[in-house]
Amino acid sequence: MTIKITPNDKGNPPGKLADAELHFTDGPLEGLKLIGFSIWERRGGGSGRNVTFPARQYNVNGERRSFALLRPVLDATAQNRIRDLVLEAFQEYEERAAIASYAGPDIRLTALAAGARSPAGAWAAASTRRASISRTRTGRTLPSCRHR
Repeated sequence: MTIKITPNDKGNPPGKLADAELHFTDGPLEGLKLIGFSIWERRGGGSGRNVTFPARQYNVNGERRSFALLRPVLDATAQNRIRDLVLEAFQEYEERAAIASYAGPDIRLTALAAGARSPAGAWAAASTRRASISRTRTGRTLPSCRHR
């Protein structure tokens, strides 16, 4: 599975940091993606981040309701694994963005990261988590996080 992070550059709605997609790379879901995950700042000024899962909204007697599209079969904590992976991918995305801004827009780099906790640590780490940073035609640097 690969987690694709798309930053919320517009800042609207307030508190939304990014969107995330799960791209399946193996098994019966290979070639498909699950969209609709969002990463938010915690409400009330608390530290940390929150992940919302894909849901569908509907109206009943004028009242807006929603139901989750990704639900646990038995274990109610099963979603925590996905939530943790999405938050890890976003943290890696932020670290790559920090490296890119530190390195300057003319630098192209590929960093391998094994859960590095700082941008400097991302240079030396090696694992199956990869982030590629490249310059786009507009000169903007966009990291792309992959989580396996």
